[in-house]
Amino acid sequence: MLYLLEVSQISHSKITTLSTVQLTYTEDLYKIVDSLNRTLKEDNLMFGLTLSEDNDEKAIFTIYRT
Repeated sequence: MLYLLEVSQISHSKITTLSTVQLTYTEDLYKIVDSLNRTLKEDNLMFGLTLSEDNDEKAIFTIYRT
């Protein structure tokens, strides 16, 4: 699985899942997630991307409030 989360934030705050959506996986999805995490960190938002356990062609994109 591919995880793009700010681990340091996880241990210091309560995390609430705001939205989860399944997408067709492409190589560049991680760039979008990385950019969102860097840009919106100050707004207490965090974004995650994991590969689907059932289908390697699908990714699960999640938005969290920290």
